[in-house]
Amino acid sequence: MYETCLEDILTAKGGDKEVLNEIIENNSKLVWSVVRRFNGRGHELEDLFQIGAMGFIKAIQRFDESYEVKLSTFAVPYILGEIKRFIRDDGAVKVSRSLKELLSKINLLKKEYEKRGKRLEISDIERELKEPREDIILALETQNPIESIQSEIFEDGGMERQEVLTSDRDEEEDTVNKILIKDELKRLNDRDREIIMLRYFKEKTQIEVAEMYGISQVQVSRLEKKILGSMRNRILGGF
Repeated sequence: MYETCLEDILTAKGGDKEVLNEIIENNSKLVWSVVRRFNGRGHELEDLFQIGAMGFIKAIQRFDESYEVKLSTFAVPYILGEIKRFIRDDGAVKVSRSLKELLSKINLLKKEYEKRGKRLEISDIERELKEPREDIILALETQNPIESIQSEIFEDGGMERQEVLTSDRDEEEDTVNKILIKDELKRLNDRDREIIMLRYFKEKTQIEVAEMYGISQVQVSRLEKKILGSMRNRILGGF
């Protein structure tokens, strides 16, 4: 994989269009590697490449050498984010009947688990519905096509986020996601930051956090949803 030198990146950030175009051309394989993930989604790959290239340009504009990651690593979430946002806004994602039916079964199963006060996990779905993990993840993605970075799949404390994210994320994306989240955490007030830290870094349950703050689990769930929503909007807004 071609790797752009820091000097060229800084030159492109400074407004040199010739160097910028050269970087894009040299990294076209990277953009294509992301674009091909969306093959068969009802969009022309050439069109998605142009959208992905826009995401790559945004990555160049926002690249910070202090992150100590390669441009190719840093750019992947931006390319993905731009393409997914386009597909979401275009509203033309083709979802197969089988995935729709599977998602319906998953949501019904989730409600059953909630009634019993249990958390539904990927392993539960595999066991209960006897469906492949890959199909389950695809079905979940049709419900939430723009997956927020490090967010939960189900709202209100449902599906365990780590189980889903680690099953369908490459190491490079994870590295940059952590960087983006670190930046977002700095923008939160003390209480909101502590809640997210407890939930997603110290792996505390919503009930445990509720006991620490002297509030109900429902209140923690609502707070968490609101905080994640604001973080997601800012991150995706950057894409």
